[in-house]
Amino acid sequence: MYDLSNAVVVIIDVLRATSTICTALFNGARCVIPVDSVAKCIELGRQIDGITAGERDGQIAEGLKHGNSPFEYPEEFIKGKTLVLTTTNGTKLLHMALDRGAGQVVTGSFPNISAVCQYLLFKNQNVILACAAWKDRVNIEDLLFAGAVINKVKKNFDINCDSSQISETLYLDAKKDLYEFMKVKKASHYNRLSGYGLEKDIRYCLTPDSANVLPFYENGKLIVQ
Repeated sequence: MYDLSNAVVVIIDVLRATSTICTALFNGARCVIPVDSVAKCIELGRQIDGITAGERDGQIAEGLKHGNSPFEYPEEFIKGKTLVLTTTNGTKLLHMALDRGAGQVVTGSFPNISAVCQYLLFKNQNVILACAAWKDRVNIEDLLFAGAVINKVKKNFDINCDSSQISETLYLDAKKDLYEFMKVKKASHYNRLSGYGLEKDIRYCLTPDSANVLPFYENGKLIVQ
């Protein structure tokens, strides 16, 4: 069990929660409130007149108006508004980290990878790269992001974790074309989302620095400081 109390915990859910979170905030959302159930999402949305959104198994969750695609949150729609979001894996992992005493939580994905790396270098604290994966099973895209972060910051950190070495090795093998790598390897989440016609989402979520802000968790909300 890792000690989270004196670490920066980076919540990673590339497809698609953390990509959508940074995109909404980049496009001017006041904040994103992550919740771990659809019922909480609906209840809170009513209380604060927020946009209720989320997915289960890759599709818009029953009872919610909006899903987990970053393309649903352009500036003209989301600016100045509060997004209440629940997802299958990412928001669940964030709450798990909080329950285990995480000292600081940020969210990361390829669209904000530079902001993540710059912050980790600036803080110079212990780092936990927390991959949401898929229903408690490893997935490729979150490992690729963790590997990309490690590759960018490793000169400034001591790494004593085989999973970190594995993720960087995977990233170095894939970095020439992340989308094609996912496709060739028949990554489970690639297959799932492409089956819904969401190839555009996948490409966006694997593209570096398209929404380069850093979401911080503070007082129940994800905000950009």
